[in-house]
Amino acid sequence: MSSTNTPGGLSSLKWQIALGLGVAGALGLTYWYMKSSKNQTLHVVEETTTVEKEETPYNCAHRYKTEGNELFKRGKYDEAIASYNKAIEIIPEEFKSDLATYYQNRAAAYEQLKKWSAVISDCHKAIDLNNKYEKALYRRAKAYEMVKDWENALDDVTSVCLLQNFGNQSALLMADRVLKELGKKNASIAMKNRKPIIPSTNFIKTYFASFSEDPVYKKLLEATEPLGQGELKGFLKAKLAFATERYEEIVVACTEELNLSESESNFKIEALSLRASFNFLTAQFIEAVEDLTNIINAEEADVKIKVNALIKRASIYMQTERLEECLADFDNAASLGPNISDVFHHRGQVKLLMEKTEEARSDFQRAVELNPNFPIAVVQKCYTDYRHAMQSQNAGLLAKSLEDFRKSIERFPNCPETYILFAQVQTERQEFQSAEELYQKAMDIDSNNASVYVHRGLLLLQWKGEIENAVQLMRQAIKIDEKCEFAYETLGTVEVQRGNLIIAIDLFNKAIALARSEMEMVHLFSLRDAAASQLKIASRMGIGPQLMK
Repeated sequence: MSSTNTPGGLSSLKWQIALGLGVAGALGLTYWYMKSSKNQTLHVVEETTTVEKEETPYNCAHRYKTEGNELFKRGKYDEAIASYNKAIEIIPEEFKSDLATYYQNRAAAYEQLKKWSAVISDCHKAIDLNNKYEKALYRRAKAYEMVKDWENALDDVTSVCLLQNFGNQSALLMADRVLKELGKKNASIAMKNRKPIIPSTNFIKTYFASFSEDPVYKKLLEATEPLGQGELKGFLKAKLAFATERYEEIVVACTEELNLSESESNFKIEALSLRASFNFLTAQFIEAVEDLTNIINAEEADVKIKVNALIKRASIYMQTERLEECLADFDNAASLGPNISDVFHHRGQVKLLMEKTEEARSDFQRAVELNPNFPIAVVQKCYTDYRHAMQSQNAGLLAKSLEDFRKSIERFPNCPETYILFAQVQTERQEFQSAEELYQKAMDIDSNNASVYVHRGLLLLQWKGEIENAVQLMRQAIKIDEKCEFAYETLGTVEVQRGNLIIAIDLFNKAIALARSEMEMVHLFSLRDAAASQLKIASRMGIGPQLMK
């Protein structure tokens, strides 16, 4: 679980996408940023200024409409509807604009009575007469939201956003709500049909490297077992597969170990732990929790393995939004292994994601005290100190955190995480040249870390507005690691800024296929659905391709 790209946790840096795009570019797709509204007063019913000169059918209809408006203002909605009915019956067909207004006004009265199907029907009639009728579109969107028809609600509120150039804050807030609900619906279906995908080699190595005291990982790295001598089976076969990066064989080999008789098996607990780790990495959370729970309940299991299992199960609970169980597992791990630094390192990351920076600082301080030579925990402490300094406006702590970053680079010159986190801090401080040099150093150390290329691309966007160079870096990230979800998501957002919505939708779909939790999928589906809706509505209404301008 890392604040940059560590697999065990959630990325806390997605805000950098909007920041890197200068915000305005991401506006139309993600609704991450809302322009100031124009404080327009939305009248529920519309008046016209037609001067009645004689009781023609048109004037008669207008009189009934005015009567309906007065009844509406007095809260007599059924009577208002009756007057609007008369206006609609009498108005000559050629007065389409007036007829659209009458339908919209009647829909407003039905809305007060919570008759949502009638609201939708009348708004539909009004929009048929005027397909850019903002009030009717917005009212129908609200009715669709009430009946949980998220797809149609999104299309209507997207229409309003496009027509008003994203200047209506209420519409933007509705769009955000609807996108989340639609994202939950789509993510739930996708998770049920999701096929396990082995992450990239870099992702797997980063995950295991985030634990300084994982006994099973240490055993995997040992060269003491007779690998290569005779036919291997079970855990030893899994160990060889791990060493040769044949990760797809590991779960099967661990299962083989667990099926051996007690006299044949020497590594049942290790096999459970390794199988759980790979089930976690492929988002098979139920299976992973089952294996980890068996370790936690096993009397014969070593304390360090039990503590590691509690940390990993807590991480799964975090990703599946079971926060209380997550924190309970960390408390149990701290009680069982009070001197194991991984407990406090990983709990500190969870507290940081919860924006409990003071508690996170305390955990990272303890982790560093227990293992001062573990660079990832050291630099995470620097980053957490910086975040807390910014929140509390503590100038002294801010200066110290920056100095500690520099010292950590001197102490751990070959750890890319130190450069990456410091670069993100420097970007936030608009020390762009320094951030560029730090990212370049991280790339020199670990040229296979795709996320560094993405972060550097975001830096170029914010610093110099170099969209083409940024896109090139992000595409390079995908070439390096075709399973880098972060690269697909970020590049998709940039393509939205460039008006390439079809390309963006394809990129978001690729990110969705790689997402490892329902929470991630909800976010990614929201991005994709927003882009798809904009593409549909822009085409339908003839608004044009320059959606972000």
